[in-house]
Parts: sequence; C-alpha cells; structure tokens
Amino acid sequence: MGIVYGKACWQTEKPVPVAEASVKPLVSIKTTDLQQQIEGFGACFNELGWMSLNKLDSADRQSVLKELFYPALGANFTIARMPIGANDFSRDWYSYAEQPADFTMESFTIDNDRQTLIPFIRDALKYNADLKLWASPWSPPSWMKHNKHYASVSTPKNAGSLNKKLQEGESTYMTTIVDNGLPENRQGREGTDMFICEPEYFSAYALYFSKFIDAYRKEGINISMVMPQNEFNSAQVFPSCCWTAASLAEFVGKYLGPAMDKKGIEVMFGTMERPNTALVDTLLNDPESSKYIRGVGFQWAGKEAIAPIHRRYPDLKLYQTEQECGDGKNTWDAALYSWQLMRHYLDNGTSAYFYWNISLEEGGISRWGWAQNSLVTVNKDGKSYRYTPEYFVMIHVTPYVQPGAFKLAADGDAKELLAFINPDQSIVVVASNESAEPKVYPFSIDGQVYAPRLAPRSINTFLWRK
Repeated sequence: MGIVYGKACWQTEKPVPVAEASVKPLVSIKTTDLQQQIEGFGACFNELGWMSLNKLDSADRQSVLKELFYPALGANFTIARMPIGANDFSRDWYSYAEQPADFTMESFTIDNDRQTLIPFIRDALKYNADLKLWASPWSPPSWMKHNKHYASVSTPKNAGSLNKKLQEGESTYMTTIVDNGLPENRQGREGTDMFICEPEYFSAYALYFSKFIDAYRKEGINISMVMPQNEFNSAQVFPSCCWTAASLAEFVGKYLGPAMDKKGIEVMFGTMERPNTALVDTLLNDPESSKYIRGVGFQWAGKEAIAPIHRRYPDLKLYQTEQECGDGKNTWDAALYSWQLMRHYLDNGTSAYFYWNISLEEGGISRWGWAQNSLVTVNKDGKSYRYTPEYFVMIHVTPYVQPGAFKLAADGDAKELLAFINPDQSIVVVASNESAEPKVYPFSIDGQVYAPRLAPRSINTFLWRK
C-alpha cells in the first residue's frame, strides 16, 4: 500500500508489485536486523490546545480527540506529555503552590488544571484508557527562584532585536511583544542556577512533584514518568528556569529520585536542548543521580547530542520530547522538515517521538506572542477546524508502527527511509521524495525487491501484513 501527499492530503494507491529481476535496490532491509524498540508516538496536552478545541461544538471536539487517540482509527497516539504548572502555551502564569515559603506545600492545589488540562486529558483517555503520560515543569513556583518570577528573561530586553527582525521581514517565532513584567536586573542566564539550590528548597520541590502525582491520581489520571526541568539551559520570556547539570544531579540523586521511587514513578533526565553531551554525562556518571535516571529526553539543538549519547550508552532509553514548533503557518515545507526531524531522531535510537501542540487557533499565537504550528487548527469563530500537513506526516508513521515494534537497520541510500517490524510481524516502510521531480526508489526486504515510483515532495508508507 502506498500513501502520498499530493493534490489530496491523503491518497491510497494500489499495492506495489515485486520489481523485475534486473532491478537493483538502493536500500536493503533485513527483518532480523533489529535496532531500538519503539515505545510510542504522541503530542503534548497544553492549555491553549484545550481552549482552541473548546471553541468547537462538542461533536467536532470529540471527533478530533477520537481521531488522535482511538486505537486503529487515525493518529493512534499511545503516549503523551503534559506540563507541571504553566508553560509557554498556557493561558497565563501559574504554579500549584505560589504561597511564598510554603515548604510543606499547604497551599498546593491543581484547581487551575481542573479547568483545562484535566478535562483535555480525560477526553483523550475516553478513547484510549491505556494512554501513557509523562510530565515536566517549565518553572518551579516563583518563590523557589532567585528572581522570584516565572520568566527568566525580561521582554524589554528582547524588544529591540525583535522589532528589527519584524521590520526587516525576518522569520521569527515571536510575532508580538507582550510585557512579562520581569525587570532586566532580575534576569537569569544559561549556565547558572536560577533555582535556590538549598536543602529546604530541594525537599520542598520534590514534595511538589509528589503532590502533583497524588493530585492527578485522585482525578483518575496516572503519570508514569517525570523529567526535572524543561530546557534547563534556556532563559526564556515565558515560564522557564535555568539549572546547572551539577545542581540537577544533586536534586535528582538526593531528592526527586527517592521521592519518585517511593511512588513507582520513573525519572528521565531532560529536556536536553543543547548539543553538549557533557551535560548528560554529568547526571549519568553521578553516583547518586545515575541510580534513578532511566533515560534522557532531547529536543531542538539537543538533536545534535543524541547520536553520540546513543553510541556512548547504547542501552539507555532515549526520547524525542518536543518537535520543533514552526511559525504558525502550517505549510508543507514545515511538514517535510518535520519528517526530516523524525528520521533523524529515530535513526539515532529514539524510542518515543512527540509532536508539540495538538491544537491551536488559526495563527497559533501563544500567551507570550509566539506563533507555532499544530496538528489541528481551529477557526477563530470556532465553526470549523482542519488537520494540518504536519498531522499527515505523523500519520504516515503512527497508525502503522505499533508499540513494541523494532526499528530495522537499512543498508545503502537510506537517508530518506525508515523501516520497522511490528509485534504481529507486519512490516512498515516509510520513504520520502523531497525533490521536485518523481523518482523510482527501489528497496529490498529480505532480498525481495520493490521499486515504487514516488511523487514529488511526497511521503509514502508501505505496509506488509503477515
């Protein structure tokens, strides 16, 4: 079966016949040459995603969620991410315990999430009760940070360069300037600890994670894994918190790891957004934190670190934790880039892959003025919605590659191809043609050669069932 993106977003073609004996394959695939096992594919539950879907009538909203999460229907997402407190696609800044010096978490509450994230997740669980969830914070409660603010960089600091980019027509994720209220003299920076790294703060923050796990369990939502900090090297105008790797090692090894271990919750290190492998080594080689780290999550520039880390620690679980977010225009060019990212991560040992925004209003503007892509865009009047090109890229893979599948090694000119074997022994090959002309792309599976003709600028999925 071949499926291409052409004049129609999704097109099913006739089965590809066996090639003539004279055809030589460019790529050879052996179904016994197994690489990493696939845990699953998914996206992130964000507040603005729920707000956009909530503009639709109930039938349309449920149709979208069924398409994304119901097994064997559409995207077949089996694993998903969520924030702990506010992130860059929240309605506004918040944490679960914002009372200053509340070391015993007496003020802890998830009331905010009962309006957005909890109904969002519950609606997804209606269609897949086995959906696996993991979580990470963008910022701790502001009183746990040296600057006493959710952001790490002030908006005025960035206003000049942003205005210049906008005036010159340069591409930028931020489209408007929204004052985040952080004075310039209270900014943080990469390579420093914005978190107050003292025992009572570490203990309180570990308790914060524990309270989060317990509160969600009471809502009937089970979190299976946490990461200690989203993008710990990035000082942002939205919720963020820079850490040094050494301080994260201390927090994980002495506080977060033991607390999560008591609750049966895995800890992974991440999210890692820099190409610096030494930052990963710090935690994996620390005698305390290494006892609890079950894997590492990578995103953005962290993609350059995943290959050497995979070589250095071949048995370590690796996640791609956030697909790069685009500019809110949701073009086919962005979709092809998404395909390149997926290939890169899966070719370098990733066992789980996550899109970012499930749904946004048309234009994809965040609370802090950033425009990003999404799988679904909702018209501003809430009367219609559409699936974007990046959704179709995802479903070239996610409905066919089952949890428990193994990625297959491919010899030859395989830079535009991914291959998998599922637990039921079905075989999936996904191949692209990013050129402007059609091309024949012969490949073999266990010696049997196929020679499909790939349409220009297309992604193609081939499935063999036993």
